[in-house]
Amino acid sequence: MPFLRSTFIALSRNRSLRRFGERSRIGVKLSSRFVAGMEINDALRVTEAVNRQGMAVTLDALGESVTNESEAHRAAEIYHQLLDAIAARKLNANVSVKLTQMGLELSSDLAETIAGNLAEHARSIGSFVRIDMEDSSLTQVTLDIVRRVHAQAGMRGAIGIVIQSYLYRSQADIDQLLADGIRVRLCKGAYKEPAGVAFPSKADVDANYIRLSCKLLDSAVYHGLATHDPKMIEAAKSYAAQHDIEPSRFEFQMLFGVRRDLQRQLIHEGYNVRIYIPFGREWYPYFMRRLAERPANVLFLAKSLLKS
Repeated sequence: MPFLRSTFIALSRNRSLRRFGERSRIGVKLSSRFVAGMEINDALRVTEAVNRQGMAVTLDALGESVTNESEAHRAAEIYHQLLDAIAARKLNANVSVKLTQMGLELSSDLAETIAGNLAEHARSIGSFVRIDMEDSSLTQVTLDIVRRVHAQAGMRGAIGIVIQSYLYRSQADIDQLLADGIRVRLCKGAYKEPAGVAFPSKADVDANYIRLSCKLLDSAVYHGLATHDPKMIEAAKSYAAQHDIEPSRFEFQMLFGVRRDLQRQLIHEGYNVRIYIPFGREWYPYFMRRLAERPANVLFLAKSLLKS
């Protein structure tokens, strides 16, 4: 449903609705399906519960596009606290970071310094930082920063990246990342992109996802396949079985609150599963993008609202 997707993506950028939603009781209630809570302890509590179910976690403190350097450092401090908590509680978890939250739109040097410090902290506790991919205008600078941090002495394996299968450029980007030995999370992509940079049809995005996932599975590096699409999952499982790729060499990744049945099924079948757990008061843009991705999410929330 392209119209529905475009509508929710447009709504994700509406500042008035965002202010209302993030401050209203009903908005917070609806967001709880996909957002673990407002505070660090909420996210840690959910992480522990997910770990007990046999699944790993990546934690995301929600927020985008800070407006000054002090905001960027405050956002980074939340991630340092998360990394300390992961180590102290011995959680099976890492963190996911948006560079715009670390000041990328203010200064690429600022964002790179903060990302490097987080990766160094993660490395020191045996964890890992994943840099999220944002819209296509930021793809190249995000790749450049991740590659430079990863190339620093002692930092190999401490930082990874997200690649979106709806971009034409993604195959070439993955080839470079594999040559560098950088861990990749492959997803389809959740931003509205110009026709000149992204595949316009779902069929083409899906075909590219399968193509790129096979390339990642062939790699000696441990990667994540982020999808709730049974066809994409079955394609990966089939390719791995045909090429004697052990389930321990990769993981499936899913969003908190989406396809819990499928998450449990994959664990039962012996696959590694990691759940992306977002939290924080700036939840609105993330929430609207989740609604844009799957019409079923809209129906679920409508039913929940009618029952309340």
